[in-house]
Amino acid sequence: MNPAVLDTAQTRYTTKHYDEQDTLSPEELDAVLEILRLTPSSMNIQPWHFYVFDRASAREQLLPYVKDFNIERVANASHVIVMAAKTTIDDAWCQKVLDNEAQAGRFPEDFDIEGFGAFRRQGVTNYFSGYDHGEIWVREQVHIALGFLLYAAPQLGIDTTALGGMKFREFDKAFGLPDKGEKAAVAIALGRRATDDSNASRPKARLSREELFTLFTR
Repeated sequence: MNPAVLDTAQTRYTTKHYDEQDTLSPEELDAVLEILRLTPSSMNIQPWHFYVFDRASAREQLLPYVKDFNIERVANASHVIVMAAKTTIDDAWCQKVLDNEAQAGRFPEDFDIEGFGAFRRQGVTNYFSGYDHGEIWVREQVHIALGFLLYAAPQLGIDTTALGGMKFREFDKAFGLPDKGEKAAVAIALGRRATDDSNASRPKARLSREELFTLFTR
């Protein structure tokens, strides 16, 4: 077992204060975006879009939609990414995903690609036919992307904060997301912790395994 895997879980924390003088390098930002691009999703449907703000653009365009307790984090982080979920997934999107998979060589010779595509479109239809019109399912996928990045970023030396405290409806309206068939779901701040971030030195406090796990063994 690679001990670094467990070390990441033991040492990462939610950054409360960012160093406003530190900025992610272009290579680091590129790695972050590639991690998001590679995030797994149900049926590989990739029902998201990521809005990436550097520090200057976040201060200018994003702060009006941030709740008070997150204003400092958004203002001082190197970058903030708002993760939006698709509110509709049409046949054109499904076909785009299918074509991309075929081009990548995911299907064996003589595989019924069109049949598989029809199966996936039916799955999407089923999810969007529910009482919530697919919103819960799609948001779950976006939160997979959030978790993927929260775990991967520390391995790149990048600190993070998940940001639920935003005025997402107002953000949606200001950035025209409804017209794009999207709805902001969550955001994440990225950068480097400030030297006075006291949360860095606090011990983790998690419930015991006995409280959290039920093991079935034979």
